[in-house]
Amino acid sequence: MSVLHSDSGRFFIPDDLGYKMEWDEEDSIDHQLLILQKADAFASQNRLKEALDLFSVAISYGPMRPEQLSTLVDCVLRNFKVAYSTETDKTTRSKKHSDREDPGDKFCCPGCYRFLSEPVTVTCGHTYCKRCVQRELYSKCKLCNNDMGTRCGSGHPHRTNVILSGLLEKWFPDETKVSKVILEIEDLSRRGCYEEALLLSSNMIESDPGEVLGRICRAEAYAGLKQYNRALKDLEELCLQSPSWPEVYFQKGKILQKMGCTNKSLQVLLQCLALDGDYTLAKKEVEKIVYDLVSPDCEKVKEGLQEMAQGSSPRPRSKAMEADGQAKAPLLPHSSHHKERCDAPSPWESEEQSGLSWATLLRAPGRLGGSGAEEGLKRVSSAPQLGRQERGRVPLKRKLSFSETEPSAVHRGGNKYKKQGDTGAAVDCTPAPCREAPADLVEASDFECPLCMRLFYEPVTTPCGHTFCRSCLERCLDHMTQCPLCKDNLKEYLATRNYSITQFLDGLIKTYLPEPHLERHKMHVEETEEFSDLTKSVPMFVCTMAYPTVPCPLHVFEPRYRLMIRRCMESGTKRFGMCISDPQKGFADYGCMLQIRSMHFFPDGRSVVDTVGWKRFQVLRRGMRDGYNIADIEFLEDAKVESEQGLVKLRELHDQVYKQACAWFQNLKSRFRGQILQHFGPMPERETDIQATPNGPAWCWWLLAVLPVDPRYQLSVLSMMSLRERLAKIQQILAYLQSIHNE
Repeated sequence: MSVLHSDSGRFFIPDDLGYKMEWDEEDSIDHQLLILQKADAFASQNRLKEALDLFSVAISYGPMRPEQLSTLVDCVLRNFKVAYSTETDKTTRSKKHSDREDPGDKFCCPGCYRFLSEPVTVTCGHTYCKRCVQRELYSKCKLCNNDMGTRCGSGHPHRTNVILSGLLEKWFPDETKVSKVILEIEDLSRRGCYEEALLLSSNMIESDPGEVLGRICRAEAYAGLKQYNRALKDLEELCLQSPSWPEVYFQKGKILQKMGCTNKSLQVLLQCLALDGDYTLAKKEVEKIVYDLVSPDCEKVKEGLQEMAQGSSPRPRSKAMEADGQAKAPLLPHSSHHKERCDAPSPWESEEQSGLSWATLLRAPGRLGGSGAEEGLKRVSSAPQLGRQERGRVPLKRKLSFSETEPSAVHRGGNKYKKQGDTGAAVDCTPAPCREAPADLVEASDFECPLCMRLFYEPVTTPCGHTFCRSCLERCLDHMTQCPLCKDNLKEYLATRNYSITQFLDGLIKTYLPEPHLERHKMHVEETEEFSDLTKSVPMFVCTMAYPTVPCPLHVFEPRYRLMIRRCMESGTKRFGMCISDPQKGFADYGCMLQIRSMHFFPDGRSVVDTVGWKRFQVLRRGMRDGYNIADIEFLEDAKVESEQGLVKLRELHDQVYKQACAWFQNLKSRFRGQILQHFGPMPERETDIQATPNGPAWCWWLLAVLPVDPRYQLSVLSMMSLRERLAKIQQILAYLQSIHNE
């Protein structure tokens, strides 16, 4: 691909797909967007050289956000993974998770595989340690790949799960104590109390040399005190002990960045992303670094390059550089104001050893419009690119680790690590056995819902950290928008309606209390089956007249009807009865079953329920359940006309009344017709077989619903089981309305 060219103030990018982008120099905003789109396309196709070219030009048009280079970072990472995996898979695959807890341990955090301390339940229902959630290490859940996010409806988005926290502290007091100390150390570091954090972390390591998090905390404290070499020493030991733990590499990359070793920091951060591509913080840092690398006006980098170029020793020139006629520049300058420096050579210092040199990336074009910019673009276009096998790319052959250049190189053997010249005992990295809850400490009373006082069934944790049965919580939120225990505001949580089951707690109940859970499950099934009977104890909505096949939208806001509708949905029937009110009996003797088609919820818990009429019924017995009416019912069907002569007369009457109905509707004022059509839809077509359904022709019910008639009169028509009588009644109504219109 040919890169940008200038010609009298107009620029274009010839496209290998057969078209070109062209613009005037003045219109820079739209042009930057076009260039970014094209650059993203090249990066998605793994064409790094072209993508680099265009990203550099896009930045020259104006400031950008580092996250806009996300596709470029993904492209670099894909190529890095190819080289990284071939070199390190053999040494780390057999040791995966050996540096951490056994991932099969149910009491381990799914993010860091450490003990599940200060458990926090996220929106998807999975539980992580508070440390992982608080640091926002991952954007997606490791178990279900859903967005982690923060819990809605609470001023404290990282509140611990009260039930689980109490259980873990009861079952594993030693691990809980250590976890609290680690959280205390990290809190000290966040507040800038590095000396206190260093003292606590050092004491922890002395008492337990194998505590990995203690070393990370100490490294952070060292970095806060600008003792970078000591911090790197701790992290180097962790890289050997924990070769597959991304956080170790992230912390190391951050410290290298503070030391001014940006290129080495980038490599280590890429190594972190190669282990976990969803490590959010590492990706953000890589985006910032790459943004600086491709920025054409990064004067600090340019000056540093010149200084390093003057003091660097001669190096072999690559073919790409010889063709360009330019001497190779060093990778990145070191910051001169740091107390400690990173003097080890970078594994990427030779273009012949790697598919990409960051020095080449730094020679991005300057501002458009001059020969210098065009020359810079030519130099970029001549750089070798990753992912192009036909260009003879040589994969990375050296382990991208700072430990390569340190004198304390290690010898790897089996699943133990030993420093050269160290006569002490090797570090045993054999994973600890899976934890099990002490049998004598498992009590069913610890798993009781505070609302129903029964064993949790489908436990749900609110943003404030309290847990309830899902059905219990939903019933409670029907009446108020506060947590039943702490009165915390749950309006936002109610609005999302994301009542995800707390998987960890549900798993503990099934594992340690199988018999009580089975009994609770049977009880729930029996209750659900009772709700699913369409003739016994059918829920009744006392509101308005409803008819078969006719839409009946409802606004549900009363707590009792919220519960009723929810039970209809959970039982799977999605049906309930609709009757009009009766002063003596509570509701009428006849009604229509409605079928739920869809529901739309409002943030405050109200809902609009779209229903349509299904079957008519007669009430046999009445009752109450949890505040709403129920009834035993019997469905109604039209009596069919068997004789041929009777069927002919019935059809004649049907056609006559249908014509009268059409004429009445057409004679209505246009605004009335519009309102009817908007609410009930168009009038159904005349049916060929008028006795095909138990309820008769659909147009009769549509007409009955729109006629301006007293509901009691409509109810009498609804209860009729003879189509002839129903047609006669409708005919009388139409004749009466016509006479009024003539007057």
